[in-house]
Amino acid sequence: MSLIRQDDLIQSVADALQYISYYHPKDFIQAVTQAWENEESPAAKDALAQILINSRMCAEGRRPICQDTGIVTVLVKVGMNVRWDASLSLEEMINEGVRRAYQHPDNVLRASVLADPAGKRQNTRDNTPAVIHTQLVPGDTVDVVVAAKGGGSEAKSKFVMLNPSDSIVDWVLKTVPTMGAGWCPPGILGIGIGGTAEKAMLLAKEACMESIDIQELKARGPRNAAEELRLELYEKVNQLGIGAQGLGGLTTVLDVKVLDYPTHAANKPVAMIPNCAATRHAHFVLDGSGVAALPAPSLDDWPQVSRSGGEARRVNLDTVTAEDVRSWKPGESLLVSGTMLTGRDAAHKRIQDMLARGEELPVDFRGKFIYYVGPVDPVRDEVVGPAGPTTATRMDKFTDMMLERTGLLGMIGKAERGPGAIEAIKKHQAVYLMAVGGAAYLVSKAIRKSRVVAFEDLGMEAIHEFVVEDMPVTVAVDAQGESVHQTGPRIWRERIGKIPVTVEPA
Repeated sequence: MSLIRQDDLIQSVADALQYISYYHPKDFIQAVTQAWENEESPAAKDALAQILINSRMCAEGRRPICQDTGIVTVLVKVGMNVRWDASLSLEEMINEGVRRAYQHPDNVLRASVLADPAGKRQNTRDNTPAVIHTQLVPGDTVDVVVAAKGGGSEAKSKFVMLNPSDSIVDWVLKTVPTMGAGWCPPGILGIGIGGTAEKAMLLAKEACMESIDIQELKARGPRNAAEELRLELYEKVNQLGIGAQGLGGLTTVLDVKVLDYPTHAANKPVAMIPNCAATRHAHFVLDGSGVAALPAPSLDDWPQVSRSGGEARRVNLDTVTAEDVRSWKPGESLLVSGTMLTGRDAAHKRIQDMLARGEELPVDFRGKFIYYVGPVDPVRDEVVGPAGPTTATRMDKFTDMMLERTGLLGMIGKAERGPGAIEAIKKHQAVYLMAVGGAAYLVSKAIRKSRVVAFEDLGMEAIHEFVVEDMPVTVAVDAQGESVHQTGPRIWRERIGKIPVTVEPA
């Protein structure tokens, strides 16, 4: 019979969340390295290189892999013979661990959790509460899996109630292209099959926490239907040609994990949850001997990678003109320097409301670029913490307004733009540039100055002014409305030649 002390669980949760904020799992590094070595698409290969360089930098600097440090999910199995030396409930202990982790002064993590989600949506300021799933099991230990799931990948979660005779493979191949690149591929697809609707979703989330072992499975061959399904989906999803960051290429998923559970004879519940390029999860067991040990990985686990994206055009954002912007080509690599403004969902909504009331905006967007980002707070001598892009499609409904009413010249974000935003970009002869999701710390090193210039009460969603130097971006939608997120995957599907080109993103 084990005696588990309250602070041992609290500190173990806090340590695990800090650990996964800056250390990728070794299996993930190995899988991305293999994808980078095999990739033939120059744009995708450069994106993979940025992810690997960023990952090593984070391991060395102990700073977050992604500016979106996630909503915390905890899977707990409590042994029935465990005794507790605790005054707090299990959930209270876990949430105190989350609080300690996200407020750690040496590595502040971004608080993204909002209370009153259908109302005021106020930030809880410490990223609590976690989403906790608890099982009571035989034994005298406490088994814990801790994960931090980014909003961009969580937003692409899918569920369907298929008929028993329907094909899971067909549904996945139809659905993955509709997810776009906001989940930051390449990553892992977690598939949950069976049970009820909520059980299938939990199975899919649990599947995302498993180790990458698809190459070992390919080598030994499948032993059951779930493993056959994994292999088929791994091959066919990669044949879609979506590629790293949706730019078109050979690797869209690093693994497909499948968990199942008995279900009703009339049903076939299927859930799919992607895990992004900031894959973050850790497993530890408490047996009464103290705080869980989480050994630091060796830096030898990371490859020495250099970018090979070809010659990039240098752009001065302080002098760039509308004529210059119209000359940029889809897929072109740029290194941008100068002054840019930032803004996400909340800032755009406030701008919209102010313009509707005829109020003057607190900042001048004329001739400027806006970067869709919510940075991590800086520590020590940092100008800004990790500051990677957020999913651009969330700003699509504001794009025409921003281009029409503010004189904005262009936008920088993550992943594709939808039809409405592309049409607005074309109409106003503007441009959309893409930065790599999953390279937040690398991007932050290009930011030389940072200050809040408006809406300070919005926290990480406030409008900042950044001065950047050689920030790497790709022309994703040009002034003529051509999108590399449409052309890239189509070209690579044609080259791979195994999936009909009629499969298009929604």
